[in-house]
Amino acid sequence: MTYDLRPTTFFRKNIDEMTGYIPGEQPAPGQKVIKLNTNENPYPPSPAAMEVLRHFDGEALRMYSDPMATPVRQAVGKVLGVDPSWVLAGNGSDDLLTMIFKACCEKGRGVAYAMPTYVYFRTLANVQDAPFTEIPFDDEYTLPVDALAKANAPVTFVANPNSPSGTCTPVAVLDDLASRLAGLLIVDEAYVDFAQASALDLVKRHKNVIVLRTLSKGYSLAGLRVGFGVMQPALVPTLVKVKDHYNVSSIACAVAAAAIADQAYLRQTVEKVKAARRQLTEGLRALDYRVWPSESNFVLAQVPGGAAQKVYLALKSQGILVRYFKEPRLEDKLRITVGTAEQVAALLAALGARASS
Repeated sequence: MTYDLRPTTFFRKNIDEMTGYIPGEQPAPGQKVIKLNTNENPYPPSPAAMEVLRHFDGEALRMYSDPMATPVRQAVGKVLGVDPSWVLAGNGSDDLLTMIFKACCEKGRGVAYAMPTYVYFRTLANVQDAPFTEIPFDDEYTLPVDALAKANAPVTFVANPNSPSGTCTPVAVLDDLASRLAGLLIVDEAYVDFAQASALDLVKRHKNVIVLRTLSKGYSLAGLRVGFGVMQPALVPTLVKVKDHYNVSSIACAVAAAAIADQAYLRQTVEKVKAARRQLTEGLRALDYRVWPSESNFVLAQVPGGAAQKVYLALKSQGILVRYFKEPRLEDKLRITVGTAEQVAALLAALGARASS
C-alpha cells in the first residue's frame, strides 16, 4: 500500500488543526501559592489510604497490575450497592471518557452537550474527528433537555454538577432525558460528593445510562488518577476492548480501594468543604459578585464590572491562583475552588482590598 503523506506534518489533519485541552496552571515546585484553580480538595487523603501507600509491597511493582482493577471494582460495588460487574475502573474519569469516545465516536457519529461545560468533551470529539453539537445553557444553567433530546446524538454528555457553573440538574430531568435518547447518556458526576443527589439509580432503570465518578475531588486523590464508571454489565465488555490493558497501576488500585472504603473520612472532609463553600459564596456576594448556586467544590463568580481577567492576574501576582476561561459567556467570570476556611478568608481579603482601593 502506498500512502499519500502530507509533506509538512507527521500527524492527522484534524489533530494538526484542533486546539488541545489546556489544564489549569500548576505552581513550580516549592512555589508558595494559595491554589484555588483546579478544584483539588484542600484536605489530605484518607489516613487509611495513606497507610496502604506507606506499606505497599514493592515486589508488586515488578509485575503488571490487575487489568480490571478488581479491588477498586469491589470497593465501589460495596459502597454504592452494585455488583462489581457493573463497574469499570480507569486512570481517572477522563480515561473512561476516552474509552467512550473511542468506542462510540467517529466521522458521522458525534456527541451533544450543553455549554458552557467541561471543554474536554469538545477536545475528545476533535481527536476522534467526530461532530459535536453544543447547545447553550440559559443564564441560570437550566439543562436544555428538549434541544438535547432533539439532537439525539449517539452520545449525550451531562456534567452534573456542571463545571464551571457548579449547578445541578435534578435527577428527574435526567431520567426524562435518558428515556428520550436512542444513544448513550453519560452523566459525569466528578463533583457529586459535594452534591445533594446522584443519578446512580438511573443506571438500573436505563440501559443507555453511564455514570462516571472520580477520586480526584471528594477523596483528595487527584494525583493518583483513579476514576470509574457505573453501567449495566452488557456495556462493559465493549469499553474494555478500547481501554489500555493495564490502565490502573497496582499502587493506584490499592490506595484507591482503601480510600473508597473509608466513607467516614470522606463525609468529614465533604462537610468541611461545604462549610467553606458557604463562606466563599457569602463573602463574594457581599462584594457584589454574582455567584451561581453550587453543589460542587468550586463556585462560578461574575466579577463586578466584568474585568475577570484583570482580577485573575491581580490575584496571581499576590500568589492566589483562580481559574479564568477565555471562552464565550465566561470572559467576565472566575471559577474559584473552595479551599480551607483560611484560604477562603485570604482570597476574600484580597478581593475586598482591591474593591476598596
